[in-house]
Amino acid sequence: MTLIKSISGIRGTIGGPAGEGLTPLDTVKFASAFGTWVKEKSTSKKVKIVLGRDARISGPMIKSIVVSTLQGLGIDVIDLDLSTTPTVEVAVVDLKADGGIILTASHNPKQWNALKLLNNKGEFISAEDGAKVLKYAEEEKFNYAAIDDLGKVIKHEGGYILEHVRHILKLPYVDIEAIKNAKFKVVVDAVNSSGGIAVPFLLKALGVTDVVELYCEPNGIFPHNPEPLPEHLTEISALIQSQKADVGIVVDPDVDRLAMVCENGTMFGEEYTLVAVADYVLSQKKGNTVSNLSSSRALRDVTEARGGQYDAAAVGEVNVVNKMKENNSVIGGEGNGGVILPELHYGRDALVGIAIFLTQLAKSGKSASQLRASFPSYFISKNKIELTPEINVDAILEKMAKKYAHENISTIDGVKIDFPKEWVHLRKSNTEPIIRIYSESANKEKADQLANQIIADIKGMI
Repeated sequence: MTLIKSISGIRGTIGGPAGEGLTPLDTVKFASAFGTWVKEKSTSKKVKIVLGRDARISGPMIKSIVVSTLQGLGIDVIDLDLSTTPTVEVAVVDLKADGGIILTASHNPKQWNALKLLNNKGEFISAEDGAKVLKYAEEEKFNYAAIDDLGKVIKHEGGYILEHVRHILKLPYVDIEAIKNAKFKVVVDAVNSSGGIAVPFLLKALGVTDVVELYCEPNGIFPHNPEPLPEHLTEISALIQSQKADVGIVVDPDVDRLAMVCENGTMFGEEYTLVAVADYVLSQKKGNTVSNLSSSRALRDVTEARGGQYDAAAVGEVNVVNKMKENNSVIGGEGNGGVILPELHYGRDALVGIAIFLTQLAKSGKSASQLRASFPSYFISKNKIELTPEINVDAILEKMAKKYAHENISTIDGVKIDFPKEWVHLRKSNTEPIIRIYSESANKEKADQLANQIIADIKGMI
């Protein structure tokens, strides 16, 4: 059993002793801590929190516990039930709520669930605020409401996906007529979660009538590993080819990550979801972009080609959002298929990514594989080196920064070394003596070669 408490929420496996998994007791404690923090921050006469969940099997149980706990604190709960992470983020702002909770363990397998926490802007809470919530949970100093002050549950009819999609359709980057006229045939793999509701609904609203649904029943029974990586997408790849479809769409259980599959069954690449969508947005509106340090250089290339400025943030959505606000980005995100469009909201959103991608594909007159080939080509190699517990990982990273001081070095999140045509990013694990090594170059062989060179450097230092 596993329970991970962090500044961004609580995540764990279902079952086991209290304190060692996401048990009912742990769920009550953490929901109480977050509710207490929200009440402390709010100036509302009656505090309200928006709640949504993905379709995983434990969702209804965890939801009932969280709802009752928040009611016990005197908080009204706006229940969206089956929803997506970006939909809840949009709803918090639209409904003028004091915060939000999404019950999802994102791409983790079915035995996991989690509470993702939002502030009143519909954004993930800051590190400072997250630390306060953890402190409140540890102290267990909760003050529950008296009988006449209990919170009530407000069910939002039909959830909030319809309203979310309406916002997307109003964006200047979404051309419904162009998509409709393209007569796309699309295959969707929603891993039997809430994307099975949201993605087909969006496609219908965009005028896509030929949709092949693969695993779109929101029953929480994941048919394959829910992380949208190439090795997990062999079935949709084959189906796209047999159905002669134009493109495949894959989302994770809470629909904040987006992966596209080309008409020939090859992967468009999660890294290139953001690259493609950003390139189209920048063609319509000049501006700046942000991704994290471990994301592809291709975003920097297309941004500079469009006359904008690219900046890199530390890994983590909160860090990317903060940097986007700092440099007034028109678009940004993460290389895991996370598209953040500030005109809609400051959160990764697969649905807006789909709408803009299909607009771009329709207007380009290209196939998906031709569109992918039009962008700078890079390959990222992901490796790690395991160290013994007594080794000082920070000291190793500091030595690596000094060794490559003649290159462009960033130390805002581990050590990133930018070479003229490639880069490597070294990050330490927070839980074990491991250095994660991400390297990017023009092809797999060169990326692996760079990673091996860095690994050899580290071993030499040890």
